[in-house]
Amino acid sequence: MEKRKAYTQAGAGLAVVLLALCDMLCGGAALSPGEVISGLGQGSIYSDIVLGLRLPRMLTAMLAGAALSLSGAQMQAIFRNPLADPHIMGVSSGAGLGAALCIIATHGSAAPVVVSAFAGAIVSSLLILSASSRLRSTYTLLVFGVMLGFIFSAVTSTLEYTANEESLKLFYSWAAGTFTGSGYTGVTICAAALTIGFALSMINAKGLDIILFGDDYAALSGASVRGIRTLCILGSSLMTAAVTAFCGPLGFVGIAAPHIFRAIAGTSVHRNVLPGSLLTGAALSLGADIISQNLPVPLPAGPMLALLGIPVILFIMLGGRKA
Repeated sequence: MEKRKAYTQAGAGLAVVLLALCDMLCGGAALSPGEVISGLGQGSIYSDIVLGLRLPRMLTAMLAGAALSLSGAQMQAIFRNPLADPHIMGVSSGAGLGAALCIIATHGSAAPVVVSAFAGAIVSSLLILSASSRLRSTYTLLVFGVMLGFIFSAVTSTLEYTANEESLKLFYSWAAGTFTGSGYTGVTICAAALTIGFALSMINAKGLDIILFGDDYAALSGASVRGIRTLCILGSSLMTAAVTAFCGPLGFVGIAAPHIFRAIAGTSVHRNVLPGSLLTGAALSLGADIISQNLPVPLPAGPMLALLGIPVILFIMLGGRKA
């Protein structure tokens, strides 16, 4: 069993490396592997394409998938719901409201959108953290997050009616989800959020194992249920806020990746599931970007991740895998 876990993690890591290399070869301009390698140097004629476009796009895809999948694995544990993911708590909807307010207020200016989306996600996260300190029931907290997301979405939809055509175009472009355009600033912030989130998740790994047996069992075993939930929501919200601000609301990878890893590795122990989900999510996002870049008309990241993740979700719902 230990060998199976190790082989699965190693396989996921190898898949991430291979897919990352393949993703660097994809784009509007047809470049050979040698030209891509040459473009990694500052003096090359291909540097603008490779260093300016493809490398940040590849890193963004990898970091976004890793962060959302790591968040999804934790959400599924604390809510004991196989279909839970970062978006279930309304963080993405909060980011969407922040982006919508900014776009409408600035009449289509793209510069402050990321900051506003991040602020909206943080406000949503703070509301959830505040509620988690008052709500004892996991299911009540889950409903609170869903209702919060509905409220933010309703306000966003209302604002759309007051927006001009240019503002709506910019907002819908952000809302579709994308791995391009964030640049190295986005890569740096997403990497920092992922590092903090991963550290918190590994500290919390044993607590996540215990809480799978229910809040009452966890309390009787001496674990702090509220502390486990708070640490999980804090790390997951930080990662989701960073990714959503730069990439838009990306769904489904956070649900699908943890289930794929658990099924292959045959384990639910979180010290294995958390890094495994991180790698699996990174591989899924890179795969989605590769497919998108090779279509006649490249699709945004959001729809492509949905096309990859929805079959896994339907398989879970139809009873193909018990959570």
